Amino acid sequence: MGVCTEPPLTHSVFTPSTPTAPKICRDFVRSVLAASGLDHLAEVAVLCTSELVTNVHQHAKGDVLLVAAVEPAHVRIEVRDDGPGLVRLPAPRRAESGDTHGRGLFLVYAMADLCGVTAAAVGGGKGVWFQLNVVTG
Repeated sequence: MGVCTEPPLTHSVFTPSTPTAPKICRDFVRSVLAASGLDHLAEVAVLCTSELVTNVHQHAKGDVLLVAAVEPAHVRIEVRDDGPGLVRLPAPRRAESGDTHGRGLFLVYAMADLCGVTAAAVGGGKGVWFQLNVVTG
């Protein structure tokens, strides 16, 4: 069996950080996965996407760039924001039982096969990404 050397198929969508941004991005991810024959990943991918885009809307206040990279072995979804002033990179935490917020990144890290956060090299902002393996096992 040979090694795949083709670049990933990359799809992206840009949206202002508004209350409709999570739905726009969920629909986009669902469409990319359907077009790629990866419907079986849609439920988890859409939930994780929604959590990350909602975090941008609530915390970063910048516009959203969603990038979906489809490779033979996995799908990687990255949500980037251009919010000014990066104080600290987001990290998952366990919310207390009475908290109404604070579970989003914890859920993403629990459901995805791989996750990460990257700071923008210039201009502020960050990218939070997750990866789902095409074949689980």
